[in-house]
Amino acid sequence: MKVLFIGGTGNISSAVSRLAVDRGIDLYLLNRGKRQVDIPKARQIKTDILNPTAARSALGKQMWDVVVNWIAFKEDDINRDLELFRGKTKQYIFISSASAYQKPLSHPVITESTPLANPYWDYSRDKIACEERLNRAYRDEGFPITIVRPSLTYDTVIPVAIGSWDDYTIIDRMKKGGKVIVHGDGSSLWTITHSEDFAKGFVGLLGHQQAIGQAFHITSDEILTWDQIYQAVAEAAGVKANIVHIASDFICDVADTLGQSWMRGNLLGDKAVSAIFDNSKIKRFVPDFTATIPFRTGIKRTVQWFEAKPERMVIHKDNKNFMDKVLAAYERNNVK
Repeated sequence: MKVLFIGGTGNISSAVSRLAVDRGIDLYLLNRGKRQVDIPKARQIKTDILNPTAARSALGKQMWDVVVNWIAFKEDDINRDLELFRGKTKQYIFISSASAYQKPLSHPVITESTPLANPYWDYSRDKIACEERLNRAYRDEGFPITIVRPSLTYDTVIPVAIGSWDDYTIIDRMKKGGKVIVHGDGSSLWTITHSEDFAKGFVGLLGHQQAIGQAFHITSDEILTWDQIYQAVAEAAGVKANIVHIASDFICDVADTLGQSWMRGNLLGDKAVSAIFDNSKIKRFVPDFTATIPFRTGIKRTVQWFEAKPERMVIHKDNKNFMDKVLAAYERNNVK
């Protein structure tokens, strides 16, 4: 099976790329070659997908069993891909986002039929627009789409709501005994998935004829509170978490004053709402899919990955300052 990944070396996609080649897939990675990620046996097409003329030249007349775009975020990205891959692929997989699901939820358990609507986050609305464009292409011209909606998936990132992502800031803070912010009262439920588990479900969809026209989410079945998540991160750092609970609305209001309005989408449009995913659909289509890496185990591996090379242990001043300013505003408002 000949497969093209647009991207393929990111936090989620690297694990998928490795599993795909392990399973004998003839994998091509189209990207600018700037990430130092080694995917043995994968072939490289070095170009910029944002330059359609260059991409068309680099791709030539090649035909594909599957094309996966890991880095499409806007409807214009989809329109470009439709022009590039019409008649040239048997399956086109779009990486959407589980944050596109209805906020607030009308039912606590999320299935693929849960409505898509997010009034809080433009990122999610853009993903919805991409899905809608692809569904029109499927209905009107038979373009062979499959949509996949990851939720919070990690490997080389620290998947907390506030304090870190691709940086070491929250770990450094925890090790120094600093206060860390957990939104709400820490009891809302969330699902975090290791990218190696995600890969098992995803690779099973590559070339799957019955997946054409379908949408899937792929997550762990492990459900944790946000307190448990931060406690597991602290345990991986070898310390106890010094948690301060602060209302999501308050955090977002402070973020707005600091010019970080994206936090409203990050919390109210995503992580402040309990997320319980029904994975029965992906298990029907990919019967051997099961998530086997508990967060407590996976996050230890992630912290070890950061600490294996000093250059990965980056402290983002913006993340540190944001936590400090939210905590200071909260403490001023709670002085008796």
